[in-house]
Amino acid sequence: MTFSAVQALDPYLKHRRRDVLTHGFIPQPVVRFTGPRDAHGALLPGFATSFVNVSIVEPIDTIGDHAALIDTWISALSHLGFHTRHLTISGRLAIWQRAPVSGITLRFHHEDRELGDAVLLWNHEDPSQLATDIGSGLERLAWLLTCQNWDKVVYGALAEQAAPRVLDAIRTATLIVGSGTRPAARGPGSAVRRLLRLEDERIDGLGFSRIVRWAHAYWNRIAPLPLPWPQVCQIIDEETLDHSASGETPWLA
Repeated sequence: MTFSAVQALDPYLKHRRRDVLTHGFIPQPVVRFTGPRDAHGALLPGFATSFVNVSIVEPIDTIGDHAALIDTWISALSHLGFHTRHLTISGRLAIWQRAPVSGITLRFHHEDRELGDAVLLWNHEDPSQLATDIGSGLERLAWLLTCQNWDKVVYGALAEQAAPRVLDAIRTATLIVGSGTRPAARGPGSAVRRLLRLEDERIDGLGFSRIVRWAHAYWNRIAPLPLPWPQVCQIIDEETLDHSASGETPWLA
């Protein structure tokens, strides 16, 4: 599990080596904490902290290769049911830079709803090191295709049994912990702790096993998780119980 599929190209893009960690069509669980939220802090429909990114990540030789892969992606979207006459590509041709990588991002829309993006990337010091990253969120594709409620698409029957914010937090924590990262005060594990602490009041008294087992099975279908779901559930349980235990019986302090 990585925080961005394009990290697979780091050796090529950042260090100008000819090797990559992986390439091609990559369905990959990712975590992003940047989704837009409403005034109450809830994620807007169409966004989740963790989701499956389906993408083509590939070193390329020319900008024409990038255009050809965009055409391939549009054909794939059309076969899924997003008719090409309703598809548009838009964006600014302004170059962004996150040293040592530069890029240009264009976005796919279907009837004004965002489907994904196409990013042309290159090494800032050596523009011949070109790459493409074209992708969409799997859950977003399902949402737009089915026209169902977002929470129902992502969480299924669980959407009626727990708050979406709680489900999002535990779903994401299951992915991170299941990938081998334990809750911690610093480093990658701090993301798990922050997620669970933010929803502490909503989580209090909630049994996790069903949610963790469901989330673990979902992620496991995309990429096998090293930790089994009972162990993941135990770690999440311990994290939330340890945080709330001090307030349960203050007379024992």
